[in-house]
Amino acid sequence: MEVVVQEAVERLELPEPVIRTSPDEDFVQVVHVPTWMWVERRTWEPVSVSAAVEGVKVTATARPRKAVWSMGEGGRVVCRGPGTPYSAKVSPKAPSPDCGYTYRRASLSAPDGAYAVSVRVTWDVEWRGAGQSGAVPGLVMTAERQLVVDEVQALVTR
Repeated sequence: MEVVVQEAVERLELPEPVIRTSPDEDFVQVVHVPTWMWVERRTWEPVSVSAAVEGVKVTATARPRKAVWSMGEGGRVVCRGPGTPYSAKVSPKAPSPDCGYTYRRASLSAPDGAYAVSVRVTWDVEWRGAGQSGAVPGLVMTAERQLVVDEVQALVTR
C-alpha cells in the first residue's frame, strides 16, 4: 500500500503560488499604507490524482492549508486562506480583512532597492484506496518577487 500511496503523492502537480498585492506588485508600496496580499485563486484549489500499482488504486487529494509570507524587512504574516483581492470599493487606507501587511521602512537600503518577498503555501494530502485512508501533511510550494517600498512625504504650505 505504501508504494501506491507514494506514487500518487509524487504524481500530484501542485501549482506554484502567484503573488499579488495592492498596491499592484509592479508599482511602489508605501510606508504606513496597508499592503493587501493574496495568491491567485487558481493556485489555491484542491488537486487530485489517482495511481494504481498491482491492482491497488489510491486517490490523493491535496488542499492548501496556509500561506506564510516573509515580507523582506523582517515581518512575517500567516494567512489561513489565499487572501482577499483588493477592491476599489474599499478605502486605500483600509487593511486587508485576512492577509495584509504594513511596511514600516522604505526598501532603499535593501539589495537592489527592493525587498525580497516570498510566500510558502503548505498543502496537506489525504489519500484513500483499498478500504484505507491516511494523510501526508506539509507539502510546500513557494514563490518570490521583489517589492519596492518608498516613503511619501507631505509638505504643507500656506
